[in-house]
Amino acid sequence: MTETPLRGVIAAVATALDEKGEPDLARAVRLARFLLENGCDGLNVLGTTGEATSFSLEQRKRVMTAYREAGLPLHKLMVGTGAAAISDAIALTRHGAELGFGGALVLPPFYYKAVPDAGLQAYIAAIIAATAERPIPIYLYHFPAQSGLHWHLDLIKRLLASHAGRIAGLKDSSGDMEYARAAATLAPGFKVFPSTEACLMQARAGAFAGCISATANLNADLCALAWRTGDGSALARAVTIRQLFDGKPLIPGVKALLAHIHGDTALARVLAPLTPLAPADRTAIIAGYEAVRARRVA
Repeated sequence: MTETPLRGVIAAVATALDEKGEPDLARAVRLARFLLENGCDGLNVLGTTGEATSFSLEQRKRVMTAYREAGLPLHKLMVGTGAAAISDAIALTRHGAELGFGGALVLPPFYYKAVPDAGLQAYIAAIIAATAERPIPIYLYHFPAQSGLHWHLDLIKRLLASHAGRIAGLKDSSGDMEYARAAATLAPGFKVFPSTEACLMQARAGAFAGCISATANLNADLCALAWRTGDGSALARAVTIRQLFDGKPLIPGVKALLAHIHGDTALARVLAPLTPLAPADRTAIIAGYEAVRARRVA
């Protein structure tokens, strides 16, 4: 497995949609390029914020290919390839490897709940065996509130032992920082990315490899100041922007604010079963965001 530079501020990038609900590839590429040029060290493509599980296999492949054809630096991009069907997860991971993505972020197969760890171990083993010729780094995606399944610490240890050099790290969206800190000590070089930019000072101190955050779509410049220079004021402003979504639907909210920031209402589109942000919530989030952006540091 080739070492990848995935580290630092990584946005879980939203996927733009056209009026028919298909991926809008031109807008998706523009947003990705904007984020990479304005604070992001990398991107998580087709994750939860990217509405990946609402797309078909072919739609996901099409988005992945569009990033490659646009000449984006794929070695800085981690692509979500987890699926309920092992064959789909294998196909997506292979496609990401062939295109040259820097890593595959693998959600567990989420339909069957309370499966034994041995089942999850078999799932990962199948993906790794199928990508042996192009050994893309595998990042485990821990989001039990959505998937209903856990990458238990003992299971991660077994995967690291069984697949030396292929299990590169973990994105932790559980919100359990004790778990994230414990996972980060499992093996040298095992990269853990909490899902909040609030961890960036801990990451700078060596606890984590960075963060993978939905709200880095909106505050990457501030996150970058915190990560690169230790600017606590910038981090406080970034976290304040994140807190605007407390109690509100996160993905519709992020997309609504993206539409405002970029002056493009199409960026607010979401796929069912998600629904657009309520007008009152949109107004509140935009007002809060503009207040943060208007704030000047003395």
